[in-house]
Amino acid sequence: MKKGPESGTWPLAGVPGKLAESNPDNNRSGGASAKEKVILSSPGELENAQLKPSRETPRKKLCGYLNKLGIKGPIKTWKSRWFVYDENKCHLLYYRTAQDVNPLGSIDLSSASFDCKVENGEGVFEIRTPNRVFTLKAISKQAMMYWLQQLQVRRWEFCNAQSRFPVGSSQLVNEPLVDRTNVVDSEDFMPPVKTPTEVVGLKAASLPAPQTSTALQNISLKHPWTEIQNTVYNICVSKQLRGNNGNIFNFSEFQEHPESLDEEQEAEVEAGSAVKEEIPEDGRLESRVNWVRKAKWMNSGFLGLAEELSRERTSMDKVSVLQQQILTLTEEVKSQKELVKLLHKALEAAQQEKRVSSMYLTAAEDKDRLELVRHKVRQIADLTSRLEALEKEKKELEQMLALRDSHIQELKEHVQHLMEKNHAKQEVIMALTEQMARELSDPLQEANTITAETLYKQQEEIEHLKDDIDAYKTQNQFLNSEIHQVTRLWTSAAENEKALLMKCACLQARNCQMESKYLTVLRKLQETVPGLPSSDAELVRNLIQEALQWDVKEGAEEGLNLNPVSEYDEYGFMTVPDYEVEDWKLLAKIQALEIKSNNLRSQEVVEKPLRDRWNSVGELSPSAELKSLIRSGIPVEHRQRVWRWIVSRHCSRLPDHYQRLLRQSKSTEHPACRQIELDLPRTLTNNKYFSSPTSQLIPKLRRVLLAFSWHNPAIGYCQGLNRLAAVALLVLEDEESAFWCLVHIVENLMPADYYSDTLITSQVDQRVFKDFLAEKLPRLTAHFEQHQIDVSLITFNWFLVAFVDSLVSDILLRVWDAFLYEGTKVIFRYALAIFKYNEEEILRIHDNVEIYQYLRFFTRMIVDGRKLMNIAFNDLNPFPMKLLRNRRTMHREELETELCELEQIKAAYVKERAEQGPQDLQEVVSEEEEEI
Repeated sequence: MKKGPESGTWPLAGVPGKLAESNPDNNRSGGASAKEKVILSSPGELENAQLKPSRETPRKKLCGYLNKLGIKGPIKTWKSRWFVYDENKCHLLYYRTAQDVNPLGSIDLSSASFDCKVENGEGVFEIRTPNRVFTLKAISKQAMMYWLQQLQVRRWEFCNAQSRFPVGSSQLVNEPLVDRTNVVDSEDFMPPVKTPTEVVGLKAASLPAPQTSTALQNISLKHPWTEIQNTVYNICVSKQLRGNNGNIFNFSEFQEHPESLDEEQEAEVEAGSAVKEEIPEDGRLESRVNWVRKAKWMNSGFLGLAEELSRERTSMDKVSVLQQQILTLTEEVKSQKELVKLLHKALEAAQQEKRVSSMYLTAAEDKDRLELVRHKVRQIADLTSRLEALEKEKKELEQMLALRDSHIQELKEHVQHLMEKNHAKQEVIMALTEQMARELSDPLQEANTITAETLYKQQEEIEHLKDDIDAYKTQNQFLNSEIHQVTRLWTSAAENEKALLMKCACLQARNCQMESKYLTVLRKLQETVPGLPSSDAELVRNLIQEALQWDVKEGAEEGLNLNPVSEYDEYGFMTVPDYEVEDWKLLAKIQALEIKSNNLRSQEVVEKPLRDRWNSVGELSPSAELKSLIRSGIPVEHRQRVWRWIVSRHCSRLPDHYQRLLRQSKSTEHPACRQIELDLPRTLTNNKYFSSPTSQLIPKLRRVLLAFSWHNPAIGYCQGLNRLAAVALLVLEDEESAFWCLVHIVENLMPADYYSDTLITSQVDQRVFKDFLAEKLPRLTAHFEQHQIDVSLITFNWFLVAFVDSLVSDILLRVWDAFLYEGTKVIFRYALAIFKYNEEEILRIHDNVEIYQYLRFFTRMIVDGRKLMNIAFNDLNPFPMKLLRNRRTMHREELETELCELEQIKAAYVKERAEQGPQDLQEVVSEEEEEI
């Protein structure tokens, strides 16, 4: 019998690896990990391992020979393989023989399911993994059911031990197993199968491997390197064992109790695999398995000697027996001497350690001892912290256990339902069996109608049917247990549900993009309708009419509506613009689809992580991280709190100041009151809270504007302030907070004289913006100059009201988030970003009238706020505030100089007209008189 170089006995294959088609190198690396030994930490443990082997019977190792269906081209053949279950990785490893050291491959059972079909033949079963299906064949039906049942139990134990599911999710609950080997029996699906010891277990390794028809048929051609390694290994081990017949273990206790050895032989042999892990790698100690075998041999030898001496009559026979006994005892003495040497070495090591410790303690000073005490104190503190962490983990596990208990109850109800269905099936089978028995119980009728030959065939068929019934009963029991266990493992599919929902959202977004492109094509065709033939023009009109009649919301309700597009957003703004021009309704439909597509794509990828980051923000304080978060956009639930914090940082509220201004506006009419009343109905007409004259926010807006006109008499009221105050009211809801927000914008964020009568600073900003536009977008600036386009006609209102009524509400509020925190530089950034966002579209237009028409509404077509934000804060860098201040100073001086020159020209003209006025009038009168 072959022996391994590490343990001193033949190695049982038990090496973790990968799938059968995996790389042999990987199998080799897995083999090394499975054969690792645990070094004993002290000489005492070494002595216990040698002289006091454990009598506890460990769990039986699942191993044995099975036939595996292999494929050689178009031909399928059965190959005998030695299979071993790896407890650590839940893999079923297979080797060519039990003595091989490297596996040919492995089967991952953690995500596999098992199946047995009667049609496949006796002993044939399947292991289905996500990658492939393995077809195996046992020597008998009992062996097949034993393998299936044991594999089920071990898969269940491994899945429970791994705890692969996160806390709080819908997961498989770890259920305590009272008797792990009888899990299936406790569930009343099928009784535990008796272990077929002749074909399964460590005893099967000592039996010769099943023979094949040809010598080469059983060799794995897919793994030639592994085959060569195993062959060389077995040859080397055989040579090594020829010169090593000694044994270092003491077998006296086996001689004293020989009667107990036969009863425990199987348990001791299986325990050998467990003790094998505690033996050093240097090969000085033999394995537990070889120890038991040597004990059996010694025991059987000495028992036979007593009987042999009684039977031998001649002195020569007695002498030969005694000589044999002397040789045996001599070998044992050699083994004992080797053991004594090992014990002496262990004792010397312990004494050496003791001497070193004594020398250190005698030679060390007080400070060294103090340092040692401090080290121990630090260790105690570290252990205390670890204990607290474990206590915390214990509480979390208790919470997880409570959740899992509730899930167990649900699973038990489901199992009860399956058992009831199984019981109903068994009742049907029993009824059919009884009916068939009744039909067979009437021999007279059978004798009268059926001949002897027909009767024999029918009886033979009945026997086959009975066998099929038994097979199907067994199959039904196993499949019920498999369904029950797979149902538990199936809960992991809940993790895939989220991924599928995200994929569905992406598909819906893509569908919206395709529809948007289709409508864009229709719009392009709509522009060319006058030049098309009558039939084509009619077809285009019908397609446009059909597209306009389709409702975005109804289309979304037909399928899974992940992110519906409502008519109004959280602040009351219309999500789809209501264009009065008939030709622009198709444009509104395109914009609605773009909004929906953008929302679907950004919901899980961008918005959810951003919302999680905002939820983790506690007390607000100025920082680079907060600045980055505000630029990314403030979620609806946090926007009001952040805006109030920003305003309170720059405006110190005076007690009762706002109420005093309201009382003053009631007692005295402000000169701007009439203009305010005219602007109220024209404020945010696309918002449902301001579109109606009876809205509750209209009186609040009136009071805020009147209070501000009294608060800042230098400005009073300027057109555009109504829109700023309206946005502040929508977000902050409280009119006093909206008043202070308006004060913060006008007096802190905007430069002086921005809303004065002359609007001089607003004009300065337009000149500064043109400079930046020429620097950042030179192609677009040249295009505007070529077609004589004055962008200030479009952008002046952007700066005056901070893009209100220009951008869609979602993007507008993100601009305001950064604008309130950083100031007017944000307006410059976004104004440049808007032109860069649509640069290519503008460059394709070569008519100045069409360019002006496009610039009137192109800001409403921007729906991708993330792209616009990246352009504003990344693509346009650098954008220093110092440069902005310098440009403002320079252009203000130029503008003031120009205004002075204009005033001088105006004064000279007025003076000249005053001097020439009467003379000209006389001349005109005289001419009229002459005509009369």
